[in-house]
Amino acid sequence: MSYTSTKILFMTTLISGLLITISSNSWLSAWMGLEINLLSFIPLMSNNDNMLMTEAALKYFLIQALASSSLLFVVISKSMVESMFTILNLPLSSVMISTPLLMKSGAAPLHWWFPSVMEGLSWMNCIILMTMQKIAPLVLISYTINSNSFLTTIIVISVTVGSIGGLNQTSIRKILTYSSINHMGWMLMAMIMGENMWLLYFMIYSLLTITIITIISPLNISFVNQTFLIKENNKVMKFLLFSSLLSLGGLPPFLGFMPKWMIIQFMIINSSPTIVTIMIILSLITLYYYLRISYSAFIILSTEPCWIQKNNDNMNALKLSFILMTISILGLNAFTAFINLY
Repeated sequence: MSYTSTKILFMTTLISGLLITISSNSWLSAWMGLEINLLSFIPLMSNNDNMLMTEAALKYFLIQALASSSLLFVVISKSMVESMFTILNLPLSSVMISTPLLMKSGAAPLHWWFPSVMEGLSWMNCIILMTMQKIAPLVLISYTINSNSFLTTIIVISVTVGSIGGLNQTSIRKILTYSSINHMGWMLMAMIMGENMWLLYFMIYSLLTITIITIISPLNISFVNQTFLIKENNKVMKFLLFSSLLSLGGLPPFLGFMPKWMIIQFMIINSSPTIVTIMIILSLITLYYYLRISYSAFIILSTEPCWIQKNNDNMNALKLSFILMTISILGLNAFTAFINLY
């Protein structure tokens, strides 16, 4: 996809499909918005000059088509029983409705397609897949969510897979993928707390993900060992990257710790000590491999490799990344001061 006008067209229809799904009051219109969103993203993923992108687009299309057809089957079956397509009135079918939506959003154990698709995408498409493409399924899940054993199982499996899956990865794309699966578990738990909580969690997660990719993309970095080779006298770039990674992992006092802190407090108040203990321990595993990468990057001395471009894009990316990283570092302190003052 090389034509700017074509990109603008498909991005417009992608956002339109997203808005149709969010604003719909029936399952058929929500399904239609999901399909518009999907068919707009496939051309953005495809690239005739890169077979990995084309393969990723095909995998994504097949999985999303399977999930969409399953969702349509459940909706039509439900309408035949209840004689209505409305989103409300879902006493027994929340599990059946949520399953294809969880597959669309990449929650474990329906995550098998997510790492391989991410590995073939450009960094801009990675941002779209990890942020925008999750909004519509998560909004629909929030309409039907009930605190039950099915949801608890999905949360625990997502946090477990996201933590353990990233331990032996060398690809930054796969590390961010498993981190996204881990955050899906926390977002589902935040949905039980209320709509405002999961929206806040999602916005902070999206901000941190965009910050990391904004730093990585101009440097043409795809693997962990390449981060060690960032120009040694440009330690600011390393500091920006790994501060954002640690914030994404939820290390205090960074901004990424704030929504997890609120969820932990809520779960303790509502007498869920077992689940919150499991989630905290598994999130510490995620933080462990982020710390391991950060420690190695700052200790290992190296020179600047030839693939890092020397142009104004790096400086523009550095300025934008510095602004976003400042929000990441000082965000928790700002929120705490705001709450205490007002």
